[in-house]
Amino acid sequence: MSAAAATRSFHVPVMVSEIAEVFAPAGDGLVVDATLGGGGHAAALLEQNPDRTLLGIDRDPEAIAAARVRLAPFGSRVIYCCERFDRFGEIVSACDAGPVVGVLFDFGVSSHQLDSAARGFSHRYDGPLDMRMDPQSPLDAATIVNTYEPEQLARLLKRNAQERFAARIASAIVGARPLHTTRQLADTVRAAVPAAARRGRRHPAMRTFAAIRIEVNDELNLIEPAIRAALGCLSPGGRIATLTYHSGEDSIVKVIMREAADGVCECPSTLPCICGAAPAVRLLRRKVARPGAAEIERNPRAASALMRAAERLAPTGR
Repeated sequence: MSAAAATRSFHVPVMVSEIAEVFAPAGDGLVVDATLGGGGHAAALLEQNPDRTLLGIDRDPEAIAAARVRLAPFGSRVIYCCERFDRFGEIVSACDAGPVVGVLFDFGVSSHQLDSAARGFSHRYDGPLDMRMDPQSPLDAATIVNTYEPEQLARLLKRNAQERFAARIASAIVGARPLHTTRQLADTVRAAVPAAARRGRRHPAMRTFAAIRIEVNDELNLIEPAIRAALGCLSPGGRIATLTYHSGEDSIVKVIMREAADGVCECPSTLPCICGAAPAVRLLRRKVARPGAAEIERNPRAASALMRAAERLAPTGR
C-alpha cells in the first residue's frame, strides 16, 4: 500500500477536540505523540500552536509512512521515530528537541491495521494470521494459535479479553490445527461458543482476536514503563493524555496516574515522612472522559474510548 493510500485509510482521530482542549494550555516546546498512527491527533496539536515541535513515535512503519504524508505541511516541526513507545525516555533524550510540554498515548490498534486484510488483525477479512504491529517482530498470531498449549491459550483469552468461553475456544483451536488464516480462526471460534453467544451484535471471535493481538504485541506490558518515563520527562505545567479502549489498558493507566497524583509515601505510618513523597501531577478530572453520542454515531469504533489526563506539577522543596 502506498503512503498516500495508507493516509486515506486511517480513521479520524478519536476525541480530537477533547485532546486539543487538554493540550491548549501547554506552552511552547516539544509534544510527543507516542502512538503516531496516521497523524490525526498530531496534526491537530501542531495546528493549535505554531511554536510547537512534535516527536511522533510508532513501531509500525506503515503508520510512519502515512503520517509523513499527512504531516508534510508542517515540515521540520515533526520528528519521526519508528520504535516501541516503552523506549520513551531514551527516544526523547536522543531527540534533544527542548522541554517536553505534552505527551499523548492513544493505545490499541488503529483502523488502518484492522482494515488491512494482509495484516491479519480482524475477523472481518480473510488474511494471514499475523497481527504484528512491527512486521519484524518474531512472534506472530500463527505461532500462538498453532503452538501454544490449551492452558496457555485459555489463560491469555481470560487475561487479555475476559473471554467467558476461554477453555472451550482454546480446546477448539487446538483441535482444528493447523490454522493459517483469520477466516479459519474466526470460524473455529464461532463453532466453539454456545449458540446463544453467536446471536449477539458482535462477532463471537472479537475477544479472541483482541486477546491474541495483545499477546503478539505485548501491549499491556509496555504501558507502565512508557507512562512512568513520560511523567519523568514532562516539564512543570506540561500535560499528559491517554486514550484506552480496553479495561486492562485503563486499569494500568488509572493506577499510575492516581499514584502520581497522590504522592505515595513509603515511610512507616507511625513516623513523619522523610522520603519526600509529594504529588507529581494534578489530575484534570478524577473520572474518565468518554466520546459524545455524535462522535460515536460518526465513528462506532470510538465507543469504547476512555480518556485520562493530568498536568505535571513543579517539584516541591524540602
